[in-house]
Amino acid sequence: MKIRADIAEWIHQGFNNEEISRLAGVDSKTVAAARRRLGAPNAPARRDATALERLYAEAVPTGTVRDYKPDYRPLTPEEQAANRRRLLAALRTPVGPA
Repeated sequence: MKIRADIAEWIHQGFNNEEISRLAGVDSKTVAAARRRLGAPNAPARRDATALERLYAEAVPTGTVRDYKPDYRPLTPEEQAANRRRLLAALRTPVGPA
């Protein structure tokens, strides 16, 4: 039996037989046979969902993942104004030998 490369990769990544059969468009028995042939455990440990899977799991897609907490936060209007003042002051300051 020849095992498709994509099915073997999904098995190694920790997808279960049902997920792989849905992704590859094959019967779950085919995936189970490939898993046996590769010597992979029959009941793999549940893996963490990828960012794309978490995005698709949202009830109303927003373009962001619910549990994603970036270090970046938007600036307040006061911080924006202070940055603008510092930039304008730096642009007014002559550069080079005086």
